[in-house]
Amino acid sequence: MRAAYIEAFGAIEDVVRVGVRPDPAIRATEVVIRVRSASVNPIDHIVASGALQTVHPVALPLTLGNDAAGVVVGKGAAVTRFNVGDEVYTRVDPATSGAFADYVAVDQNLVALKPETIGFDAAASLPLVALTAWQGLVERAGLSEGQKVLIHAGSGGVGSIAIQLARHLGAHITTTVSADGAAQAREHGAHQVVDYRTEKFEDVDGDFDVVLDTLGGEVQERSYGVLKPGGVLVSTVWVPAAQEAAERHGIRVEPFFMHPSGKQLETLARLVDAGTVRPFIDRAYGLDETADALRHSASKHAKGKIVIRVS
Repeated sequence: MRAAYIEAFGAIEDVVRVGVRPDPAIRATEVVIRVRSASVNPIDHIVASGALQTVHPVALPLTLGNDAAGVVVGKGAAVTRFNVGDEVYTRVDPATSGAFADYVAVDQNLVALKPETIGFDAAASLPLVALTAWQGLVERAGLSEGQKVLIHAGSGGVGSIAIQLARHLGAHITTTVSADGAAQAREHGAHQVVDYRTEKFEDVDGDFDVVLDTLGGEVQERSYGVLKPGGVLVSTVWVPAAQEAAERHGIRVEPFFMHPSGKQLETLARLVDAGTVRPFIDRAYGLDETADALRHSASKHAKGKIVIRVS
């Protein structure tokens, strides 16, 4: 099969290759997906750089890619949830990756039927960001109707889906974006938009029940003070001295890492088909252009998800 892979760590232009790789082996509980589209996430170029080797080591050579949508073309003897011909989408096992390829083998519990109302590009754009938003707002924060939530980076991949989910849950939504992302954030459902370049989110009407943080650093530190007593900050970025911060501000701090889940993707597919959640695509590339797609992602200039059309 053809795949985008690395044999060493380093700069994208130096290490990303597209060529022939062995077809994936299949275990009893796995399905083999003929990948139609995959999407790029920041984790892809970070892994390629080798920056995560100390905390999340991977073996080389490594086929890149974490989000995929395609058609089931084979299944293991113990697979009960899918049949050959099913159109599916998945966030693959982070220990193996492999979505930037003609075929990927994935445990059935990490896979769901793709939303019926969207194509493969849009379906591939969703798993990692939608699961992150769902798990942060629902699993960790327990966001509910009438609560106030601050979502940082509202025009990013996670933020744009999080706004839509928060709207579905009935929350009052404030988000931080640049000026050129304000209209999109309002379209998604944000009630209050803060231009982080010219305004401070601390100056808006605060006392938030929940803050969703995907940025870390000083943005995270400033966010503690806008939460009401008993509020919760959920963050995908490491929170230094989380317990100390929680006690000092009288809040709860919930750092978390997204975990793949086919069951949650089923729920998200229903929300997409109901028109509650809409993915947004910035640009599509071919498999031979994987390095360009990764560079575009690393530039942080994308407005929406970056997709790789594999077949």
